[in-house]
Formats: sequence, C-alpha cells, structure tokens
Amino acid sequence: MKKNKTMKSTKINGFLWILPAFVFVVGIIYYSIFYTFNLSTLDWNGLDPIQTSVGVSNYAKAFGDHIFWKAITNTVVYFIITFIVQNSLGFIFAAILHTEVKLPTVHKCLVFIPTIIAPATMAPVFRLLFSPQGMLQDIFDALHLGITVNWLANPKTALFILMMIAIWEFTGMSFILYYAAMSQIDKEMIEAARLDGAGNFRTLWNIVLPNCKGTTISLAMLGVIGALKTFDIPYLITTGGPNHATEFLGTYIYRQGIRQSHLGYAAALSVMLLILAICGALLTNRANKGDE
Repeated sequence: MKKNKTMKSTKINGFLWILPAFVFVVGIIYYSIFYTFNLSTLDWNGLDPIQTSVGVSNYAKAFGDHIFWKAITNTVVYFIITFIVQNSLGFIFAAILHTEVKLPTVHKCLVFIPTIIAPATMAPVFRLLFSPQGMLQDIFDALHLGITVNWLANPKTALFILMMIAIWEFTGMSFILYYAAMSQIDKEMIEAARLDGAGNFRTLWNIVLPNCKGTTISLAMLGVIGALKTFDIPYLITTGGPNHATEFLGTYIYRQGIRQSHLGYAAALSVMLLILAICGALLTNRANKGDE
C-alpha cells in the first residue's frame, strides 16, 4: 500500500511540475499570436517610437499586392508537385523494401538521410551544382550535349529546381511513414489477393494503397503546412528570385519585415499565413474524417 501511495504521489508531483510549464508555453504562443495581430494594424518600422494605427489597411494592401499573389501561386504549385512526386516515390520505395531485398537497412538509410541534413548545409552545394560554372555544367560539357546550366537564374525553371531539391530532401519522410503503415497491413489480405491472381500492381493499387489512406491524408496535412511555411530552401538558394519567381510567403514576410522594415505589413502577411495554415489543416482533417 505504501508503495502504491508513493507512486501516486510521484505522479501527482510530476504533473504539478509539468502543468505550469505547459501553461507558460501555451501562454507565450497565444501572446505572440495576439501581439502579431495587433502589430498588423500598425504602420511601424520597428525602431521609431511613433506607431501609427492603420486598421485593416495592411490586409487590404496584401490583397492588391501582386507579389503576395505570386507567392500564393508558387505555394500551390510547389505543394501539388512535391506532394504527388515525393509521396509516390516514398510509397514505391516502401513497397520495394517490404519485399526480399538485400541489405534493407542500408537502403532505408540511403533514402532517409537527406531528411535529416540541414538545408543550410546543402544550399551551397546545390547553388554550386546548378551554377553555370558548376559540376553539372562540367558533365554536360564533357558529354558535348550543348546544354547551358543557368536554371536558377531563369524565372521559368528556378521554381522547379527548388521543387526537385525539396523532393530529394523530404521523400525519406514519406517513405518512413508509408513503410510503417505497410507493416500494419494484414499479410493474409495480400496472400488472398495473390491466390485470386492479383499481380504486383493490382495488389499495391487495390490492397496496399487503400490501407495507407490515413497516412496519405496525414502527409497531405503536413505538406500543406510545410508548403505554406517554406522558407529555408528558397531563401538560401535563390532568395526568392529571380524576379520573385521563387517567392513564398515566408521569404516575402522576411523581406518586408526585416529587409524593408515594414513590420506592420509583415505581421499582416503572417496572420494571413496562419489563417491559411489552419484552413489547410482543417480541410485535410475533414477529408480524413470523411474517409473514416
């Protein structure tokens, strides 16, 4: 009895320590949100003691800002293409590694390693790789292909290069989640499909993929939020250029708030980013409940 009382007392004391920390963290988060919302109603450069209230003018300015809409368009295109490609690759890799392959642990590491590499570490490598004086250009010249690597400076191709980099980086996350989901599928279902004459493709399409639908929707939710807050890859490699071709909401908020000292307008963009992220999460969550 004394031992049980001691364990209960320890659990209560642990909870009493965790509760204030939880309240403190949540308080900081919501204070920051409300502070940002208040800042979005001001015309302020962050240094001047005079803060001019402008109401909703910053929000009205955003709706008439073509760069803002360019950032939204880039975000939508970025999400659609990266979501389809990296999840398709992750699903295929997971399916392959659920078969009898040699050295499966090595293959898992090779697929997942790009996910844990910091973008700041790889950004100089990719800038050099896709520069006209880089390694890729040297390979094309050696093969006499007549291709000039100037894709990061071309508004028509720069965004697609960033998407290729994002796919390379985050396919490992999709792979790990799909691999875990496939591990939960009853093997008898797959064996029954085999006995009915289903080939590899039909088994994947009709048995495996439907059983991974929850994982796909979770990846969609993560993809929506990730696309909306994309900052590191475009900023470190192209800084949003050329001519705003790779501008995202994150890079545009940084440009307005830090570089141009338009803190009120940057705060308004941040609030709109938060609203878009919540709406995206709610839509994907609703889709998940609809499937259930």
